[in-house]
Amino acid sequence: MINNLLNLLTLENIYLIANWGIVPFWLLLIVLPYHQLTNFFIQSIIVPLLLGAGYIYLSYNIYLDGNIFSAFELYRGLDGLYSVFSNESLLLIFWLHFLAISLFAGAWIVRDSKKHFIPKIVTILSLLLTYFTGPIGLVFYWFIRIFFAKKISFND
Repeated sequence: MINNLLNLLTLENIYLIANWGIVPFWLLLIVLPYHQLTNFFIQSIIVPLLLGAGYIYLSYNIYLDGNIFSAFELYRGLDGLYSVFSNESLLLIFWLHFLAISLFAGAWIVRDSKKHFIPKIVTILSLLLTYFTGPIGLVFYWFIRIFFAKKISFND
């Protein structure tokens, strides 16, 4: 039974599950940002644990293949980063990392927008930008936030 499950955990399947599996959480942030259900799933450790489980599984497989130190090539320069991303397992690990961090940033945007009474349409635009472009959405939100919070703060 477990072997059958492990056979389903291909890189492509993990990628598809992560990509499509994260969408409902983003929809909760966009459509029901202050609902209890959103708070339960998004503001808790549940989603990072799920993404972390995939991260650990992929890391373990890389370890079994004997390539555990190949990820450190990215620190040697752009060519090293290119070679890291040519490894599908490492590329998928970085994608899971991006999904987790982007959702964390989206959750922060929702919490912060509630605190500063930022209109929902601005928050939605910030969330969409964060989902598709990561840091650009966060920077966009921060600039908008300056006007509503009436202060520039670098450490909230």
